Amino acid sequence: MAREIPLPPVKEQRNPLIRFALLAIGWLSVALGVIGIFLPVLPTTPFLLLAAACFMRSSKRFYLWLVNHRQLGPWIVDYLEGQGIPLKGKVYAISLMWLSIGLSCYLVPLFWARAFMLTSAVLVSLYILRQKTLVKP
Repeated sequence: MAREIPLPPVKEQRNPLIRFALLAIGWLSVALGVIGIFLPVLPTTPFLLLAAACFMRSSKRFYLWLVNHRQLGPWIVDYLEGQGIPLKGKVYAISLMWLSIGLSCYLVPLFWARAFMLTSAVLVSLYILRQKTLVKP
């Protein structure tokens, strides 16, 4: 059974175009996150976190549905509650990111593009490593 998680104090977007865009991005992220459960090359948690962020600003109902969902909720609730990221998730995310960045740097001959990709990879790796590591009992 999923834990009940309250809605953070964020105002929903009133502009209908922005709200529609956030809903569309949120549902696309949910779809990609679900596909990522079955495809090892597609990460699940980042897409579900993006969906939660979009829904938080566009639809209280969809946000609560996502974080309280029996299968999808556990992927993001620990992170949203500040409990951290599982060690397996950290290793998976960093490994896959460096593999894809390394391949991209090999395929893209432009120095500035390689420098941008490597800088991004270093910064994202540092961010992930600085997050708390969730220890499951």
